[in-house]
Amino acid sequence: MPREGWYVVLESTTATEVFLTAAELQEKLVTYLELPDLELPYDLQPLPDAVSQAQHLIDTGCELRLPNGGYVQWYAVRLEKT
Repeated sequence: MPREGWYVVLESTTATEVFLTAAELQEKLVTYLELPDLELPYDLQPLPDAVSQAQHLIDTGCELRLPNGGYVQWYAVRLEKT
């Protein structure tokens, strides 16, 4: 999956979807991964920092469960110029 692609992002806190670049998605995931009450998924625990964890999520996953039952989901999309 190309790292320079676009992603559609859905969050449990909002009804609207947003389109983000890979860098923007990584920044958003880092913010969530740094939440003090987040239960870090097992496969992310060995990684050294939130940036590495976020990149691993982008490369291998499509959802992060948040505290209080929330979530953030992302899907790679191809945008075409019109």
